Amino acid sequence: MQALAAVLPVFLTVFFAELGDKTQLATVLFASGGEVRPLWVFFAASAALVLSTALAVFVGVLASRYAAALPLQLIAGVGFIVIGAWTVYQHFAGTAA
Repeated sequence: MQALAAVLPVFLTVFFAELGDKTQLATVLFASGGEVRPLWVFFAASAALVLSTALAVFVGVLASRYAAALPLQLIAGVGFIVIGAWTVYQHFAGTAA
């Protein structure tokens, strides 16, 4: 039960963060295009997500050896705020891609 309490927040965070994400939308387009069988789209997208997640975990473990969790969380938080502010600025400045 303790393992579930540790895994559930990670699962829910990643699951809801990926809903409607560019990656998911690209996967929808590949699956609906008819050029690739949906099962192969599923396997390819799953493998890509597993590998990118493994890379993120590796970088997180490596970063935790050199910095405490709080500064890393602050850096990530500030990064998200900057990206969000830049996106809003681009939208209102009319330079959005």
